[in-house]
Amino acid sequence: MKDIKVLGPGCARCKTTEDMVKAEAAKLGIDVAVEKITDYEKIAGYGIVSTPGIVIDGKVVHAGGLPKSDDLQRWLQA
Repeated sequence: MKDIKVLGPGCARCKTTEDMVKAEAAKLGIDVAVEKITDYEKIAGYGIVSTPGIVIDGKVVHAGGLPKSDDLQRWLQA
């Protein structure tokens, strides 16, 4: 199971990013645990200054704007 954190204050893009992660994981048949992090101090702890951010298994893979589906698939399969 992949541990995924979606970092952001709760804006529409952050919610969309969370939905995209879940949809791509389901499409690929990958079990994921998605956690939403909205605390600015915790977000900054990952070095993220532009949200939404995505952390997969402890590694920051994306920051700022909506991710591309192709990128999400690549990150989830890594």
